[in-house]
Amino acid sequence: MCELLRTLLKSVREYRFQTIISPLFVVSETAIETFIPFLMAAIIDQGIRPGHLSVVLRIGILLLLMSVVSLTCGASASWFSSQAAAGFAKNLRHDIFSQVQTFSFQNLDHFATSSLVTRLTTDITNIQTAYQMLIRVAVRAPSMLLFSIIMAFLVSSQAGWLFVFVVPVLAVGLFWIVKHSRPLFRQVFKQYDKLNRVVRENLRGIRVVKTYGQQGAEISKFRQSAKEIAQVFAKAQRIVAFNMPLMQFVISTTMLILSWLGAKLIVGKTLQIGQFVSLFTYSTSILFSLNMLAMIFSQLSVSQASAERVVEVLETAPDIVAQPDAETEASDGSIDFEHVTFRYPGSDEDQLNDVNLHIPSGAVVGIIGETGTSKTTLVSLIPRLYDVASGTVRVGGKDVRQYALKTLRDQVAMVLQNTILFSGTIRENLRWGDPDATDEQLNRVLQEAQAKDFVDSLPDGLDTKIEQTGQNVSGGQRQRLTIARALLKQPKILILDNATSATDTQTEARIRQAFKRDLPHVTKLMITQRVDSIIDADQIIIMRRGGIEAIGTHVELLANNQWYRELYQAQQKQGGGETHE
Repeated sequence: MCELLRTLLKSVREYRFQTIISPLFVVSETAIETFIPFLMAAIIDQGIRPGHLSVVLRIGILLLLMSVVSLTCGASASWFSSQAAAGFAKNLRHDIFSQVQTFSFQNLDHFATSSLVTRLTTDITNIQTAYQMLIRVAVRAPSMLLFSIIMAFLVSSQAGWLFVFVVPVLAVGLFWIVKHSRPLFRQVFKQYDKLNRVVRENLRGIRVVKTYGQQGAEISKFRQSAKEIAQVFAKAQRIVAFNMPLMQFVISTTMLILSWLGAKLIVGKTLQIGQFVSLFTYSTSILFSLNMLAMIFSQLSVSQASAERVVEVLETAPDIVAQPDAETEASDGSIDFEHVTFRYPGSDEDQLNDVNLHIPSGAVVGIIGETGTSKTTLVSLIPRLYDVASGTVRVGGKDVRQYALKTLRDQVAMVLQNTILFSGTIRENLRWGDPDATDEQLNRVLQEAQAKDFVDSLPDGLDTKIEQTGQNVSGGQRQRLTIARALLKQPKILILDNATSATDTQTEARIRQAFKRDLPHVTKLMITQRVDSIIDADQIIIMRRGGIEAIGTHVELLANNQWYRELYQAQQKQGGGETHE
């Protein structure tokens, strides 16, 4: 628990002052509040009953001043605690999001996207609530409890001992409630992850859902997830619900005993009426404080589960990090694989096994093979999206692990089949490749990617708004824009992973011609299922069964590789028809 808090509190940072000052105001407020019933008793016993109006006036003015001070302290505590909790949550969200940005693909495979979303939203909201409660209510409740018991002893030691015996009884009951409800709250958050996954999948695939008329099935899936959350939450709340009956029982019992004891002491002339009234006030404060403590423990039970999930992300170390003395420049775009073996975490099967490959700088290389033959895995090792299990990948003659990650990924531009554009203008999306790019540079890369004509045809040109994930442009247009974005980086290596699959063959041919004309020194790797896309490549790599089956030119492979020859002939018969992974 201490380690958990230590990790979380690192995110308080600039809100330390608000965190410290808020409890001080709370303690001041409760100290004044618990002294007020003592003065009220004095008004009754020393002023009203004897008829000393001057005493009533004097104590009344003091009460008014104390009430104003108490109100000021309470308002200040509320303001500072709100500031501290909101700032803490802001920093915590920033820290989690920043940590996720450092993760390798291997790290991200460990966390479901829906789970990360839940942690950034629901979990942090729970922690924020608990944090504000800890620096305010969790200070107020025990302070009020302690001060009230002390004041009760000052009024009557016999009544004070009554409260000393009552508090442990209620505390044991509250502990039992917290102990049995905490595991159920943990289950609730797992169900939240599942619900978020259902919602996310539905919204991302809403067009497919409507096309297949599966709205009813999706609604049923959502209803089931929501039902499971409700069932687990209701079970937890049934346990927490014992809190209120327990409180009522203790309050009623305490009041009965206090009434009997107070009446006996008044008759015995050891307790005055005003003091008796103050004891009732203190009993209410004590029991109310215990009730607040119960609420705190219940909230902390929920928040502890959230805190553990958040800390899990914060303490996950990135699998891929750069060395302290990392290289900051790649000499050229040459690529070497030396006895490379790779398998995904948790898998017993090698995706790549003893791969050896040399690609000279500036070469055009086609990569082709059946679906599931690790073509994407092979090229993902070049920018260190994953690290090899054994062997070495070199860029520019140096092990990729020797480079600073930013340097390596600036030198290696990768364009995927499932292209992503972000909310904003076309200009803003392109400048991901170079934040300082001029319009002239933007137009140049658009021309090379064969995207300039359609961008110019848009009413707002480069300032055209792109919707989330780029849904307001076609698949082929998205691919060309992402190619342009990659070119703006001026990389030494350009990887196109089925990045032209949504374009027509003529447009693809013009893109290849532009690459050959304008990027002669850039190493170009093209993963495809269309032989025509790589027919003029310097070398073609055939991937089969976790390794390289053959390497050669188009002519050489036609002569020496049966699989390649049959694929080429089949596509020629189809008139150059497209196949996709």
